[in-house]
Amino acid sequence: MPRYALMLLQLLLVAPCHAQQALSPRVRMAMESVSIERIWSHTEYLGNDRLMGRAVGTAGADTAAQYLADQLRHLKIRPGAEDGSYLQRVPLHGSHALSGSLLQVIVADTVYQLELVQDYLLYDTGDYTIIPQPVPIVFVGYGIIAPEYDYDDYQDLQVEGAVVVFLSGEPYSEVTDYFKGVRPTVHSIPGMKQRQALSRGAVGSIMIPSYREHGGRTWSEWRDMFAFEHVTLLYGEPANLTMLVNPARASVFFEGASYSLGDVYEMDLNYEMRSFPLETQLRFVGRFREREFFSSNVIGVLPGSDPILRNEYVIVSAHYDHLGVGPPVLADSIYNGVVDNALGCSGVLEIARGIAAMPEPPRRSLVFLFVTGEEKGMLGSRFYLDHPAVPLHRTMAAVNVDGLAIVDTFRDIIGVGAELSTLGELLQTVAGELDMTVSQIPLMFQGLDPFALSDQFAFAQAGIPAILLMEGIQFKNLSSEAGIEIFVNWGRLRYHTPFDDLEQPFNRAAVRQHVQVLLAYVGALADTFRPVQWVSQSRYNVARLRSIIESR
Repeated sequence: MPRYALMLLQLLLVAPCHAQQALSPRVRMAMESVSIERIWSHTEYLGNDRLMGRAVGTAGADTAAQYLADQLRHLKIRPGAEDGSYLQRVPLHGSHALSGSLLQVIVADTVYQLELVQDYLLYDTGDYTIIPQPVPIVFVGYGIIAPEYDYDDYQDLQVEGAVVVFLSGEPYSEVTDYFKGVRPTVHSIPGMKQRQALSRGAVGSIMIPSYREHGGRTWSEWRDMFAFEHVTLLYGEPANLTMLVNPARASVFFEGASYSLGDVYEMDLNYEMRSFPLETQLRFVGRFREREFFSSNVIGVLPGSDPILRNEYVIVSAHYDHLGVGPPVLADSIYNGVVDNALGCSGVLEIARGIAAMPEPPRRSLVFLFVTGEEKGMLGSRFYLDHPAVPLHRTMAAVNVDGLAIVDTFRDIIGVGAELSTLGELLQTVAGELDMTVSQIPLMFQGLDPFALSDQFAFAQAGIPAILLMEGIQFKNLSSEAGIEIFVNWGRLRYHTPFDDLEQPFNRAAVRQHVQVLLAYVGALADTFRPVQWVSQSRYNVARLRSIIESR
């Protein structure tokens, strides 16, 4: 009853407050106090070579976590971990596949042996992936079950105890009400397909890259992407053999089948995909280097000023981990992750400083959360949601920060996930008060569902309305075309490479402006009387209602 009484009180207060400005004078003062010098000082520390790329489970990542905790302590923001510290320990398992791993594909009396790295790469590694006796292989199209589109690649197929093979991507569409048209959905994410196979009883899954989706990516590029340690939560969901196969070797799975791999590629290009049984079997006995270790989330809590609303919370999050040390590129092997996401963490520290320095804090309480393991599958945020510092049903919303603007100052804002909840309505209001507009993600950047690609997705899956704010492409000093070209080149030449480092060019005015916009939005969100809600029929509503009913 107290929860519903609080919601009723909030609704009653909406009318007299509706005409007020979303940005209070104290929020505007905090915006003006944002310092690029402080932001850059944090960034230089977190992005320096000394931290060796902050890979989860390394000394560099631990040093970064301690630095973030020290900064929160300096700001007199209350520690939020259960033990009274700022560090929430996250138990993890790491594994790396070794040469000598045995993968055999068997058809009739013929045995084909595939070589690790050269012929296949492993998503999941460890003893639980071993298949010591041959099991059947089944081709399952794209490996998708999407009831909302009346689509099922598994229809009339029995895959329990088998390994499934699927093509990357999803059915082609030009209409937005079927697989979102040209914009890929979450169904195309490999991890979603792997979980779908596991739920159907498969003991393993194999993805073959589609030329339609990955036609320009070489196998050496795939190898570099898979060169890092595989890390999972120690208590994570059951896993099994999951791999990516070199297209040059993938035809072996279709030996003796009704359709060849070439036929499958034709089906993909002609939008006529079908599933069918194969005549091959698979056996896998891997060799691995494994370890168990702890990493840390960093949590600080700033209590709100309203005697009732302070019992609700707004999370401001950023991940501090990156890839660490990997394959050298031009003699540089440290993947510093400066924009992704030392810069984002520095922005959150500056937001925390600005709000903590207000003469009176916002009405709602704020949780400043720096998570580990985002690059390994949002592990830190998922652990936090299993072990929250504040109740999930009292966590009104989450604002995630993954990178900041570096190209140019801007006139418009993009809210990734804004359309999923009333967070989008508040964004429109805040943007208007900042003399800015709200734009959609440009079609060329939509790729895989961007909402599902960082920690905001984990919060949403737990029922918490979440958003990620990005700069738009209406630049103040550049044409949209010139700015887009810079951004595309950054993604091609620096993203997840050793060159996302401190030596790259930064537009410091753009960095500062982005932090100001974020601070404005967070301040308005923590001050608003209107409760945030998912839009009607959102698939995240069930988790939200469950957390409320269970008072979790």
